[in-house]
Amino acid sequence: MSWTLCLSGEAVAKAGAYVNDWFATTVSGQAIADAYSNEVESTICLKTRKDWVGDYASVKTIYKPVLADVCSDLVAIKMINYDMSGYLKGEAQTMLDVLKDNADNIIKDLREKEYQEVME
Repeated sequence: MSWTLCLSGEAVAKAGAYVNDWFATTVSGQAIADAYSNEVESTICLKTRKDWVGDYASVKTIYKPVLADVCSDLVAIKMINYDMSGYLKGEAQTMLDVLKDNADNIIKDLREKEYQEVME
């Protein structure tokens, strides 16, 4: 199930330079990132009451980036929270706030049947 809705690189890029090397280049980083992807994809399906992972092939190509956006935001949040030691004071919190706000707005829309119907 890992990385159906987004690519790992999208999440790493959003999480910023302080997580890039560790998550992208170490075996344990990859394993943790894969677990985060599974958790996030499951959460998106739960919160929107739709199995986007199972139905991914039926999503119109133009709308797949919406799913990638919300998925990568939520994975990036988990990556930043894993270790905030490299960020400047307030930097990590600002990043978390921006990512969460965007993800919340997308999930709100994805809950609506009218949006779900357009996407397929």
